Amino acid sequence: MADAPALPTPAPIKFRGSLALAARQFPRNRAATIGFVILLLICLATAFAPWVAPYDPIQIKLSMKLKPPSFEHPMGTDHFGRDVFSRMLWGGRTSLAVGLLVVGFAFTFGVPLGLASGYFGGKVDNMLMRLVDAFLTFPPLLLAVALVGLLGPDIKNVMLALGLVQAPILARMIRGSALAVREDVYVTAARALGASPLRIVLSHMLRNMVSPIVVQLTAVFAAAVVSEASLSFLGFGTQPPEPSWGRDMSEARRFLGDAPWMFLAPTSVIAICVLSINFMGDGLRDALDPRAWRTRRSVKADA
Repeated sequence: MADAPALPTPAPIKFRGSLALAARQFPRNRAATIGFVILLLICLATAFAPWVAPYDPIQIKLSMKLKPPSFEHPMGTDHFGRDVFSRMLWGGRTSLAVGLLVVGFAFTFGVPLGLASGYFGGKVDNMLMRLVDAFLTFPPLLLAVALVGLLGPDIKNVMLALGLVQAPILARMIRGSALAVREDVYVTAARALGASPLRIVLSHMLRNMVSPIVVQLTAVFAAAVVSEASLSFLGFGTQPPEPSWGRDMSEARRFLGDAPWMFLAPTSVIAICVLSINFMGDGLRDALDPRAWRTRRSVKADA
């Protein structure tokens, strides 16, 4: 009896080629490109705040309190005579750093949890998803407030709380994508050839889930920036006199009538930052999704 023909080895995924093509597709989305440029400028300005900020953000100068925007103080001064523009730059370092660390925390714990649940299924899936559901039962901000209240008002505790809140959300999304990808032909072929579960997950499944993961991470980043500002606004995050977008909004409430620029400055910066992240996330979703390329090509061909 003739030997059965060997199954063909699954073709390797041209991951670098896909990224190169996505890098060429991304600039074609004008909104995403503008969002990326604005976010990059905000990140650079906050990263170099010690050199860009014209004044010390915590220096009190009562003779200059509640001064409107001028050439000397582009965003005016607050009730302690501190330069609002300088506080926006230094406060952004905290908000953006929290966002990046929360993204890292959510990726480190959420992605492996979702991949394991989606790949193995059965009892493993049931056990892990019940754990995730326990976290998702509570509203994210309420759960973050409870965790920070339990651990104490500190920026490190805010990072930990937001990471614990965002990781289950990411794990749930990854699990859904993994359930769809694990039934594809190349995964079945790799399993038939005896590839280990770790190799299948990393070499075949994860590479084909880059698009939803990247898009969800941008959503996590935007949510973390807003949540950090919300917790600082409520007094659970950055403590005075350290600058923070949320904390400055809280202090500006008492002066809305006399000094509206105190409140408008942090709210405008938060809105612009989050909007830029969302635009960039939409652009990355389209750039990393081959179906979007084919759709745009077919539309152009029909036109």
